[in-house]
Amino acid sequence: MAEELAIELDRFSTSRHPRDVEILFGHTLEEAQLIAAYRSGRMPHAWLLSGPDGIGKASFAYRAARFILSHPNPESDDTQSARSLDSSFDTAAGRRISAQSHGNLLAVTREIEVGKKTIPTEIKVDQIRKLIQFFETTAGEGGWRIAIIDTMDELNRSGANALLKLIEEPPPRSLFFMITSAPGRLLPTIRSRCRVLGFRPLDETEVVSALLAQPLPPSLSVAQQAARHSGGSVKAALKLIDPATLSVIEHVEGMLERLPALDRAELLQMAEGLIGRERSNDYQTVIDTVQNWIAGQCRVRAGEGSRRLAPLAEVWEKSARIAGETDRFNLDRRPFLLSLFADLAEAVRLSNGV
Repeated sequence: MAEELAIELDRFSTSRHPRDVEILFGHTLEEAQLIAAYRSGRMPHAWLLSGPDGIGKASFAYRAARFILSHPNPESDDTQSARSLDSSFDTAAGRRISAQSHGNLLAVTREIEVGKKTIPTEIKVDQIRKLIQFFETTAGEGGWRIAIIDTMDELNRSGANALLKLIEEPPPRSLFFMITSAPGRLLPTIRSRCRVLGFRPLDETEVVSALLAQPLPPSLSVAQQAARHSGGSVKAALKLIDPATLSVIEHVEGMLERLPALDRAELLQMAEGLIGRERSNDYQTVIDTVQNWIAGQCRVRAGEGSRRLAPLAEVWEKSARIAGETDRFNLDRRPFLLSLFADLAEAVRLSNGV
């Protein structure tokens, strides 16, 4: 089992793989749009599932694929009466999808090459060539052929160009579910050929329900705490169900809420405590918490005008850039953290007109 989990790069931690998620929390509007398109007989062949990371886009894609492969005739009574994409796992199609043996469904994700231990950072063009071959064969049982690409954000340029040619002239009864958290980075020519479904972050109650439905669910109180800090992402919440992680977040949020006042001794103590590879997760939690706080401040103060928002936006952009450089070049984290909070304090002063 450990080996199986290690090679599934589209699975997070001990959570269920998206193909095995039976209950999808939220996204009822998106389901209604896809079902309406399918029942109409004018089903777009390419769908771009766009939204924040970890909110259920991949689970939605597998859910849609399971429904369509279980209901291949959009004019059938069962399809026409359906009000959701819910379909039984205990059918031939459902069992084969869970077993990754359905001949009409191909998932494209990052793959670890045989004999290599490094984790790839991209989906390569060779994988798209295999996808092209998949669509060149006739669908079994006269049905649909479906591809799930998770995620488009990891597709390299050559792969994107090869995919573009495929979706420009798709074979009959072919469907593409392409997942992205950054649609602005995709080729405009790909975006223009897709029906876009925009997915919103989940609300706190939906995140709590999703956490409690996990194979190893946390307690209700921990689930509620994690949901409050998750930004509507189940994936983010799963990272937060560790009480120690929640403690780090609450400590940092306390420091942020006191800005522009800054306790330099407290800040230095925190920075000193984040040195070393073994504290990498806590360090990333601090960075994520700061970024989420800045984003929240910008949303709350959106009506105050660009002059007041500009200082916060500048720190947001600068912190993301320097955090990336600090990680990439393995730099000392302490100067970055000290500078980050000093910049934040000044940005809050300027935003408040102090």
